[in-house]
Amino acid sequence: MKVSGRVGGCDLKTFASDDALAECAARDWLQAALAARTAGREFCTALSGGRIATKFYAQIVAQAGAGKADLSHAHFFWADERCLPPHDVESNFRLARELLFEPLAISDAQIHRIRGEDEPDSAAREAESEICRIAPLNGDGQPVLDLVLLGMGEDGHVASLFPDEPAEVSASPAVYRAVKNSPKPPPQRVTLGYAAIAAAREVWVLVAGSAKREVLRNSLLGALKTPLARVVRQGGGNRVYADFVVN
Repeated sequence: MKVSGRVGGCDLKTFASDDALAECAARDWLQAALAARTAGREFCTALSGGRIATKFYAQIVAQAGAGKADLSHAHFFWADERCLPPHDVESNFRLARELLFEPLAISDAQIHRIRGEDEPDSAAREAESEICRIAPLNGDGQPVLDLVLLGMGEDGHVASLFPDEPAEVSASPAVYRAVKNSPKPPPQRVTLGYAAIAAAREVWVLVAGSAKREVLRNSLLGALKTPLARVVRQGGGNRVYADFVVN
């Protein structure tokens, strides 16, 4: 059963299971992709990793296959990546390649991975150049993605944006930036910055696991200053999918 409402200015959809969450989020994603195609424009999405991504990708494949969806206009980027080779089991790219791109025969020209095998600063610069080449830019030079998909950790982190970052680091206008001291392994990562996330037309956060309930609730209500709270505070088309009731 799905329950919808608004919490803290954010659209919230809650489900009885992570399977139901993934099914709905995948359906919504495919509808958004179709709307872009109908409007005659490309559809740019930034993907994330995490456990829920596995089921989300599987649902996209199942639903796209059933409807024979044409995704030739879709471009795929990443909200963050671990600094690991693309074949590493912990690579966000590898997860998407195996569960989404290969089953749907997505062209390599539509896939714009972060080169996790490179030095982090170099990988961030190259990822920024690539995303700005494909996506339209706003007046601040930020790429305007159609959709940024995020997970959320139990500490309220999103992408590889973690709590307690120095203010000058969080305020960076870089589209992508290197993270060299992540509190979660591996320590080196590349992440979209807050400004790039704020520039997106929509930001969806997929939150699975009831242990995250209080952090999610307090982040949405502004009682906690987590990275998720900052993303929500930035405004825009924010939507949260959770496999538990937020009360």
